[in-house]
Amino acid sequence: MDAGPPRRRRWGRLVLLVLALWLAFLVVTPFHAWNSVSRVEDAPAGDRPAETPGNTYLLVGSDARDDLTPAERKELGTGSAEGRRTDSIMLVHTPSGGGKSVIISIPRDSFVPIPRHGSNKINAAYAIGGPKLLVETIEQVTNLRIDGYLEIGFGGFAKVVNSLGGVDICVPFDMNDEFAHINLKKGCQVLDGKNALGFVRARHSDPRGDVGRADRQRQFLGAIMKGAATPSTVLNPFRYWSFTHTAAGAVGVGDDTSMKDAANILLAMRGASNDSTLSLTVPLQSVNYQTSAGSSVKWDTERAQALFTMLREDQPLEAPPTGTDGKPSGG
Repeated sequence: MDAGPPRRRRWGRLVLLVLALWLAFLVVTPFHAWNSVSRVEDAPAGDRPAETPGNTYLLVGSDARDDLTPAERKELGTGSAEGRRTDSIMLVHTPSGGGKSVIISIPRDSFVPIPRHGSNKINAAYAIGGPKLLVETIEQVTNLRIDGYLEIGFGGFAKVVNSLGGVDICVPFDMNDEFAHINLKKGCQVLDGKNALGFVRARHSDPRGDVGRADRQRQFLGAIMKGAATPSTVLNPFRYWSFTHTAAGAVGVGDDTSMKDAANILLAMRGASNDSTLSLTVPLQSVNYQTSAGSSVKWDTERAQALFTMLREDQPLEAPPTGTDGKPSGG
């Protein structure tokens, strides 16, 4: 008797069962990881800008060292300074209709008015009042409603990279920076957590200072998400589980920030690696603006407000209205 067809049907059912279980694993794992994210109070009190079409999120890299052991601080070259400051500040806007998402870096030395604390570098808002005051400061200076908040710390950067087995980064020039504990050669290469962290933190080895640093931070975020979506991650259950749970454990999200909001931010970050997300810095007038807080960054107010108006009105941005040096594209 020919047992071929029943045997093939059994194998077919087995294959379908394995595929169903695999798909369930892919879906359930992020939901399970989401349960381990920490919550932070980010919503300021008082009057806030009106809600608008699309969503605008605040993505913050914190240099808090609380989650690092002394040995990890030494290895990563983070120093031992106490307190919390922002190492990077980015607005992520996802439109409600057509057009691309956009990631906008805000230099941490930007000189802005801080509610109830005079004018100072925007980094001071976080140091003084944490996420709440930083959100309030950004909302007042941009008149944009912040719909969600996501923060990752020093240790988180390195651990997420290592969970992926490193990330592919094209280093734009030789970077020998003792302050960031890196000595990288120009060219595309795989960076581990320590070197990736140094790559995004380095200031002294980049002639463009914080502006160049912001470019590298956006490049790094795109590389992280690109690495997370590769078959070597998605098809490897151990690496997939490790990445999702390491990432979830390394971030803090706002009280009202949903998993959908976090997914919007991550998808926009992934788009930075293939130009489907626009990536720019807030328009600048000067990176050496002398203020009561010392050398600061001054925005080009007219162009910056024009950009914020476009985001507030959810107008599609087909090309960055300014270059990362604060000048018009092509100018």
